Amino acid sequence: MNALLAICLIVVAPFVSASTPATPPPTASAATVVSGEVLEVRDIESYTYLRLKTKDGETWAAISRMPVKTGAKVTLENVMVMKDFESRSLKRTFPTILFGTLAGAAGNGMAPARSAPAPAPDTPDAKVPKAGGPNARTVAEIVTKSAELKDKPVLVRGRVVKYNPAIMGKNWVHLRDGSGSAANDTNDLLVTTANQAKAGDVVTVKGVVRTDRDFGSGYAYKVLVEDATLQP
Repeated sequence: MNALLAICLIVVAPFVSASTPATPPPTASAATVVSGEVLEVRDIESYTYLRLKTKDGETWAAISRMPVKTGAKVTLENVMVMKDFESRSLKRTFPTILFGTLAGAAGNGMAPARSAPAPAPDTPDAKVPKAGGPNARTVAEIVTKSAELKDKPVLVRGRVVKYNPAIMGKNWVHLRDGSGSAANDTNDLLVTTANQAKAGDVVTVKGVVRTDRDFGSGYAYKVLVEDATLQP
C-alpha cells in the first residue's frame, strides 16, 4: 500500500506544481554595484539625483543628498533598481532609476536613499505633562496649528513610541503626549534629530516646525519638527 501511494505522489506532483500560480515579479531588483560618469546633478531637499553614463548606457540614480560634481566618476553600492518611480519634487516619473549609497560615504551616517522612517506603531497614548515656556505646545497643537507655527521654534514634551536611527543622516522619532486623536492623526508628531533615544523615553523636544516636506519615495509629511534637540 505504501509503495502504491509513493508512485501516485510521484506521478501527480508535476501536475500540481505546474498548476500553481507563479509569484509576481518584484518591483525592485538588486544590481549591487554600478559605476559611471556624472552627466547631470539635481539636488532636492534630501536627495541628490544623478544622470550617469555607465557601460550599459545612461541611467538616473538617487542617493542621500551630498555634493557631487558633473564629470565625476562615481560608484554606487547597495543598488536597487526601481521601475516607474515617481518623484513629486522633480515632477517626473523615471521608467528606471537606481537607489543606493555613494561608495566611500558609508561612514557619514547616511542610509541608502530608499530607506525611510517607519510609521509609529498603534500603541496606547500615555499622558505626559506639557512642557513649560513661551514656545511650549502639545503634540495636537503642533499638528492642528501647523500653518500658524510653520518655521517657528517649539517646545514639546512626550513619550518616544518609535525610533529610527541613521536614516538620511538623521534620527527619526515619533512622539506622543496623550493629546490629539488617532482618528484624525493628531496624536503623533514626527521629529528629526541628531540626538539618540529609545522607545519609551520621555523627552523634551526643542526644534522648528516644518510643513509639507517631501523626502521622495512616497514619504511626504504635512508637519514635523526638524533639527531638534532632545532632553530628558
